[in-house]
Amino acid sequence: MRRADFHYELPPELIAQAPLPARSGSRLLALDGASGQLDDHVFTDLPSLLRPGDLLVFNDTRVVAARLFGNKDSGGRVEVFLERPIGPQRALVQLRASKAIREGMVINTDGGTVTVIARDSGYEDGNLWEIQTPSEVLPFFEAHGATPLPPYITRAADSSDIERYQSIFARVPGAVAAPTASLHFDPELVARIDAAGVARSQVTLHVGAGTFQPLRVQNICEHVMHAERFEVSPGLVSAVAKCRAVGGRVIAVGTTVARALESAAASTQASGRLAPCSGETRLFITPGYAFRVVDALLTNFHLPESTLLMLVSAFAGREQVLAAYAHAVRQRYRFFSYGDAMFITAAPGACA
Repeated sequence: MRRADFHYELPPELIAQAPLPARSGSRLLALDGASGQLDDHVFTDLPSLLRPGDLLVFNDTRVVAARLFGNKDSGGRVEVFLERPIGPQRALVQLRASKAIREGMVINTDGGTVTVIARDSGYEDGNLWEIQTPSEVLPFFEAHGATPLPPYITRAADSSDIERYQSIFARVPGAVAAPTASLHFDPELVARIDAAGVARSQVTLHVGAGTFQPLRVQNICEHVMHAERFEVSPGLVSAVAKCRAVGGRVIAVGTTVARALESAAASTQASGRLAPCSGETRLFITPGYAFRVVDALLTNFHLPESTLLMLVSAFAGREQVLAAYAHAVRQRYRFFSYGDAMFITAAPGACA
C-alpha cells in the first residue's frame, strides 16, 4: 500500500488548539467495524458502549517538559527537544538552530551548560544528537523545560497545558507526547466506569518525538518505525487473562496501548500467549496485521498519512475508517491531541 492511500482532507480550523473546559466534554464517534455503522455520541456516553467484564487498558506514561531553549556562545538561539535519556546525564535529542549543529557545541541554558557530543548515526532519520546535561536528564528537563505541545498546535504552551496535556493516569516519567486518548477521562467518568463492572489496568509506553515524524517514503512497507520503550507488567497480563475468562473485551485506550500490547504478544509468538515484556518496540501495524490482544480501540483522530491512522485502518478497515473521518469532518468534530475521540470495534478478520 502507498502513503497516499491514507490521505484525507482536513480543514485547518478543525485542528483543536486548546482543550475543552472539561476533560470529558469531548464528542465520541462510535464505529462498528463489523458493519461500518457510525453513531455520534458525547464522551460521557462511553459507559453505555462498554460491558461488564470488559478491560480498559491505559498508558500510565507521564509527559516530561521536553522542550528546552538555550543559546550558543555566539548568542544564536537553540531549541533542544528531548527524545529519551540514555544515561544519567546523557540523552538523545532533536536540535534546531539557525546555523548547522556541530559536535562539541555548547548550549547555555537556565539550568547550566548542555554539550553536544555527537550525531546519533543509528537513528533512522539521522536527526538525533547525543548531549550531556549538567545534571540528571529528566529532573533537568522538568526543572527548565516547557510542555512539548505537538507541532500542529500553533500557540505557545501555557500554564494550563501543564495539567491538561497530562492524563490523570500519568505515573511514569518518560514521554515527550501525551497518550491523548486518555486525556478525556476525569475522576467522575472513571467512577461511573468502575460502577459498571468494567476493569482497568495500565501499560507503559513512552511516546517519542518520532510519533510526529511524517512518512518519507511512498511505499509504506519501506518505512522504519521509531523505537519507543514499553513495559507490559505481570499484573496487566493477569488482568487480560481474567478478562478473557469472563468473556470480556480488551479495550486499548489509545494507539500507544495497542502497540505495547501487540508488541508483547509478538515477542511470545511461539506460545501465542501474552506474557510480561519490556524493551523497545518498532512495531509498525498496517492493514493485514492480525491483532492478538486488542478487541476494541478508543482513540483520537490522527493526521493524514500517519502511521497511527494506518494502525486504526488495520483494526477497522481502511475504507471504513476513511469514511468515518469524512463523517467527522462533515459533523465538525475536533481533531488531534486536544480533539474528540472514536470508539472502534474490529473489522472481520482484523483479530487473530
